[in-house]
Amino acid sequence: MSRPQLHDVNIGSITPLYPPQQYLKGLPIGPAARVMLTARRQIADILTGKDSRLLLVAGPCSIHDHKAGLEYATRLFELSLRLQSKILIVMRAYLEKPRTTLGWKGLISDPDLNGTYDMGSGLWLAREFLLKIAEMGLPAAT
Repeated sequence: MSRPQLHDVNIGSITPLYPPQQYLKGLPIGPAARVMLTARRQIADILTGKDSRLLLVAGPCSIHDHKAGLEYATRLFELSLRLQSKILIVMRAYLEKPRTTLGWKGLISDPDLNGTYDMGSGLWLAREFLLKIAEMGLPAAT
């Protein structure tokens, strides 16, 4: 018994994304990896009680404007330096909105906020954004 082929009437066209290797080559992790690995270890220590500091994850609901997001990250990083003995601050940097059914779906899906859904550019911009935050020394959660 053969099944009928399904067609999604809501898809106008399909544009392939760049392969992951292109993002890795164009935006290598480099020194940001140390920040991420250190933060993961510190978070684990806080959650298991080895580290007595508080863990604070703070940030906007979603990143709409990467320049404003970087300004926010800079201010949060400065605060994290002042409070680092008592609080580990991690920036919440949400880059997609998977539960949104109406309206803007996030920076990855529509980086220009204009309905063009240039996901290839959105992925590039999101990776670049997260790397810049890590390079300044601030861990991020997505």
